[in-house]
Amino acid sequence: MATAAVSFVAASTQRIETQNIRGATLWAMSRAVAGLGVRPDIALIDGRDAPPGLPCPAEPVIDGDAIIQSIAAASIVAKVVRDRIMTRVALEFPAYGFERHMGYGTPEHLAALGRHGPCAHHRRLFAPIAALLASAAA
Repeated sequence: MATAAVSFVAASTQRIETQNIRGATLWAMSRAVAGLGVRPDIALIDGRDAPPGLPCPAEPVIDGDAIIQSIAAASIVAKVVRDRIMTRVALEFPAYGFERHMGYGTPEHLAALGRHGPCAHHRRLFAPIAALLASAAA
């Protein structure tokens, strides 16, 4: 009988800025597997790369959330956790509407950035934010 375990790790804005989004994602995946409390037989990864240093074999699966139920379930859990985090961020920074767009570059989000500039949760190296900061400095 299979055992299910869930572990979630979020990379900070600072880590993403330092390592880039891919490196921070692989770091978070590795930490999440380590935090499971049980050693999995295999880690199925949605994407092309498996993080280094896992305590088990790993199999990257491109578009894995569309073809493997456990990856699809993990994707749903990740989105729910992300939405809860964004709802909490919205309490701290209500002018941005994070609870509605969950950090996606919607017209509402871009308009708020234009009015208020980036907050502590925006990645300064992300192209739209970097362009906004460059135009403000000019």
